[in-house]
Amino acid sequence: MSASRTERLLNLLIALLNTTYGLRRSELRDKVYRDSTSTDVAFGRMFERDKGELRHFGFEVETVTDKGWGSDDPATTRYRIGKESNRLPDVSLTPAECTVLILAAQLWEHAALGSAAVNAVRKLQASGGLVDAELPAGVQPRIRPAGQAFEDLVTAMHAQHPVSFRYLAGSTGKEEERLVEPWGLGSRFGQWYLVAQDRTRGDKRFFRLSRLTSAVTVLEKESFTPPADFNVRTELASLAELPVRTAVLDVQAGRLHGLRTRALSAPVAEPGAGLPKAGRDRLSVPYRDAETLAEELASYGPRVRVVSPPELVTSVRRRLAAAERFASAPVPPVAFPAVSATAVFPAVFPGGGAPRRGRKRTSEDQLARMLQLVPFLVHNQGLHISEVAANFGITRKELEADLRILICSGLPEGYPDDLLDIQWDDDHVTITQDLDLKRPVRFTVEEACALLTGLETLNGLPELAEGGALESVTLKLMAAAGEEGLKAAALSAPEVGPGNSAALETAREAIRTGAQLRLRYFSPLRDTVSERDIDPLRLYSLDNTWYLEAYCHSAQGLRNFRLDRIEALEPNGLPVSESATPGDSFPVKLFTPNDDDAVVVVELTRRGTGLADEYYAERTAELPDGGLLAEIRFGSTDWLPMFVAQHGGTARIVEPEELAATSRQWLSAALAQYED
Repeated sequence: MSASRTERLLNLLIALLNTTYGLRRSELRDKVYRDSTSTDVAFGRMFERDKGELRHFGFEVETVTDKGWGSDDPATTRYRIGKESNRLPDVSLTPAECTVLILAAQLWEHAALGSAAVNAVRKLQASGGLVDAELPAGVQPRIRPAGQAFEDLVTAMHAQHPVSFRYLAGSTGKEEERLVEPWGLGSRFGQWYLVAQDRTRGDKRFFRLSRLTSAVTVLEKESFTPPADFNVRTELASLAELPVRTAVLDVQAGRLHGLRTRALSAPVAEPGAGLPKAGRDRLSVPYRDAETLAEELASYGPRVRVVSPPELVTSVRRRLAAAERFASAPVPPVAFPAVSATAVFPAVFPGGGAPRRGRKRTSEDQLARMLQLVPFLVHNQGLHISEVAANFGITRKELEADLRILICSGLPEGYPDDLLDIQWDDDHVTITQDLDLKRPVRFTVEEACALLTGLETLNGLPELAEGGALESVTLKLMAAAGEEGLKAAALSAPEVGPGNSAALETAREAIRTGAQLRLRYFSPLRDTVSERDIDPLRLYSLDNTWYLEAYCHSAQGLRNFRLDRIEALEPNGLPVSESATPGDSFPVKLFTPNDDDAVVVVELTRRGTGLADEYYAERTAELPDGGLLAEIRFGSTDWLPMFVAQHGGTARIVEPEELAATSRQWLSAALAQYED
């Protein structure tokens, strides 16, 4: 869709919105399209395509016919769009409701739904529905979606397209090609599941996203209709939790403290396994899911060897072998664009946010942005142009291109009073003529899902569920979203309640009172337990894994501590130091960059491209096969071989070469344990 088509669609929309009786096709052709060269048939096809585009944005084009004439006569058929067509209803929110709404929108920081949530909040802001709200101290829950597969499946699910992928069947342990109709996505037992109709087997099936062994292919030329009243949370409730099993492991003496704390007091004897080699301890570790444990054990490389059960051995070896193949493959040329395409959290999220990789912008994105831009400017008169650009996650140059198209758009006659009137000569943007575009359009299905699923997820935090604000804002948004809101039942997020609730409460109270804490903490990187005095600053979560951002007096800097790795936490009787301040980012970053960080170039397959967002890649470059080169800062490079092994063939180190060589040696040593 070219820029000229964007302008034409905008003019067509304005013309159809601002006519009471409707405009004939001949009038539109002459006054909007200014078309005098194409044939009637060619123009008719173009007009039908444009009507379809407007329907895509939610504007239903009404057909009005003169009495006594047929609707198939172009000469007597008129077209219009009702002024209330696809307009977001007025939503009035209290400060308490705004608080939980913004927290719900922030849940999806790294996913495509994060952009949808930002758009939805911006629409509410443009309609005047948002008021100033103070976010609760120390509560910033977030959701970590299951990589690129999650993004592709959400897109296909909402567009109702079937998908195909390769899948590791839990019953047989074999990889199989699956062709399915994605009905819903949800989290259960700490795993993301797809509920879908398997076309090959002719029945409903549950697919765990961690068992997908290929990228998801969306069949855009096909479609399906999901069951009426489908609710993915109800479907997933029927899944039974896997039984507890025991893994027998040979672990390097004195290493892997975290694994040892989970081991049974007495190792389980494995018939025919022999004795562990010198310098190894035999441990028996309980687990429920082989794939989840295999991901962890693969990261430990040569420090652990799986003795049994066979399926766990196979899973670990498969991950290590895939990682070694990828690490040894030819390296693509390393080149990054001068300016990476990034998006920025709008000002509605205080403090801005980290750049995030996104797909290439299209003219369709531009038109959707313009339909948000006009009502935003109406309700935010006089903002500096750089602030407007930051709100929409675009550059000033892109914003000025939007504004130039807007000021040339208007009613068919094209007189000055019939055009959108926007000025920014002094770098402060004002709009005085909006041509009935001053109200934002309704939520898309992605926007409705992002907000409503986020609000449902916050029910897991009692301090937010109390008071009724969470329930009331959910009802208001359901009413505003209409039919699109009903489709939110196809998405269910994980629980965000913490596992270590005692540590959470201790930390929250210390943050509230300004008390210093002493903690005993297990560091998996150093494989040691240490005691530290800290100034607690903020709490945040990824799914149900909670982190405490604090100033560490031992490290003399900001650190993020996982609550489930804290073995003891208590006040030490001292107040926090005056110099302790939280990081600049909002929401909190899991990784805080420093000047002495190592800059590493990582290659990611299409399945692993989501890691670029998770690790805050500073630059990215797309590869012809759908993969990605990502330049990432790491505070310590010691754990990079573990990072490569853990992700089982979806990530590898490209530069510096010495780090790439170290990771290859790590993988070779890990696989050598299983050669006999």
